[in-house]
Amino acid sequence: MKLQKAAKKVEDDIEETLAYMEFPSQHWLKIRTNNVIERMNREIMRRTRVVGAFLDGKSALMLVCARL
Repeated sequence: MKLQKAAKKVEDDIEETLAYMEFPSQHWLKIRTNNVIERMNREIMRRTRVVGAFLDGKSALMLVCARL
């Protein structure tokens, strides 16, 4: 498995990730996301598509941090 660290992180933090499900289902969408987060995700995706491939994780992190 190529993404062992990522899989371990997801496995360790699954309770936090799914905490929004303790609320009524009609509230889930509002709790899970907002326009600011969605806009930021779109902007990061747009900029990473331009670059194409990163040399390492640090260069990708630098791009994201610069945008934030």
